[in-house]
This record gives sequence, C-alpha cells and structure tokens, in this order.
Amino acid sequence: MRHAERYSPRETMDDTFLISIATFVYFASALVFLIAVVSRSRGVQRAATVIVAAGFVIQTVSIDIRWVLSYRLGIGHAPLSNFYESLVFFSWSLIVVLFFAQKRYGNGLIGAILSFFSFILLASASLSGSVDTRIQPLIPALQSNWLISHVISAFLAYACFALSFGAGTLYLLTAKIRGRLVSRLPSPVFFDELAYRSISVGFLLLTFGIITGAVWADTAWGRYWGWDPKETWSLITWMLYGAYLHARLVRGWTGAAMAVISIAGFFAVIFTYLGVNYILSGLHSYM
Repeated sequence: MRHAERYSPRETMDDTFLISIATFVYFASALVFLIAVVSRSRGVQRAATVIVAAGFVIQTVSIDIRWVLSYRLGIGHAPLSNFYESLVFFSWSLIVVLFFAQKRYGNGLIGAILSFFSFILLASASLSGSVDTRIQPLIPALQSNWLISHVISAFLAYACFALSFGAGTLYLLTAKIRGRLVSRLPSPVFFDELAYRSISVGFLLLTFGIITGAVWADTAWGRYWGWDPKETWSLITWMLYGAYLHARLVRGWTGAAMAVISIAGFFAVIFTYLGVNYILSGLHSYM
C-alpha cells in the first residue's frame, strides 16, 4: 500500500474543487436552456451554450489535473478506474454528446436534458460523502492498454442512450398532454427521430465497447467472455437496443412503442452501470 500512503487530500484539492464548480455551472446551464425553450429566445439559448461550454472546460481541466497528479503519485493512469472517476467521465461524455446534438438539431431542450443529467452525476460525485475521491493505484485487472478505448466507447454510448431516454420520455408527454407549456416544445415526431438517431450512434459505440471489453477480458482473465454480471447486463442492454433498431428499420415501427423501448433500454443501462455493483457481485465490481 505504498502508493496509498503517498496520497494527500491536499494534492487532489484542485481537481475535486473544479468538479464542484462544474456541478453548479451545469445546473445553471440546464435552467438557462429551459428558459430558452419556454421563451423561444435564440439569445438565451446562445447564453446557455456559453455557460455549458464553460462548465465543460472547467471539467476537462479537472480531469487533466487528476491525470497529472496520478503520475506525481507514481501510479500514473487515465482517470477512468474507479467509481468517482467513472461518474465524472460519464458526465463529461454527456456534454460531448450535447455539443454534437446541439449542432445537429439546434434545440435548447437537448441542452437542458443533458446538462441536468450531467449535474446529477457530478453532484453524486462531488457532493456525496460516500464517494471516495482519492486517486488510487490500478488493480491488476485494469492494467491494460484497452482500458481507455473500452471505457470511452462505453460511456459515450451511455450518453447517447441518456439522450434517447429523455427524447422517449418527452415523446410520450407531448403525444398525450396538451397545454401552453407543451405547445412550446417540439412535435412528438422530433423526439421520435431524436431517440432513433441517438440509439443508432449509441448502439455502434456500445458494440465497440463490448468488443474491446472482450479483448481486455482475454488479456486480464484469459477468456473473452465469462458471463460475469456486468458482461451479462451489457449484453442485455445491447440486445434491447438491437431490438429497437430492428423494429424501426425492418418492421417500420415508430411512436409510443419505440419510446417505451428507449426508456426501458436506459433503465438497463443504469442497472448495468450501478445495479450490478450494488446488487450483484462480479469481476467488474470496482466500476
């Protein structure tokens, strides 16, 4: 435990403090995006975009600082190896998807959804006393060059699925509810298309993540697949979204049924990410 003894909370004060700042910046951006949607003001939406971009820069700097600090501690590795770091990177991935989706669709509601999800994740990481924020040595199973590609592709996929969850939920709301506020939202057709596009990209990323994870498992444990709970639920998630795409592309399904599948798929994502760790035990319990 020599590396743990070299750890000092003061050494990581900068990166965790910046994450705390980014947490509140994302909350502010979500509120401003919502104001932009209600007011239909392009100026307010541009302001919200500037706010979320500032939060993204702060968060990226924090990740870089943590990476550098890990090398100072003599245990240098990408900050993707424990629960705290996964929450931070999940949040970061959501904002990456936000920028691409905003550029493609230009709708402030996308910014509101993903900024709020990012706020929730960072609040869980930085404001909860139960999350260990220390920089820790990699356990043997994580000491692989496949770590970065596997984790990045998986969390970018999760971010796409978070957007599809929001789109599916809003589809059901706008299709069933009428009122002045709902009338200011895009049509259900927009949300149906947004969910489909998000899932299409997320499915490809998740496929790549599962493949790189299998190669990583072979180097770490000597087998490509072992039906570990995390592996099993990743497969279940992949099959759910595969069923969504099959129904859409082959059967031509749209509408409420597809929205329900997109919502169910994200619950599978959450269980894969969190439920497996807290309910089931396996080789992936460190994440």
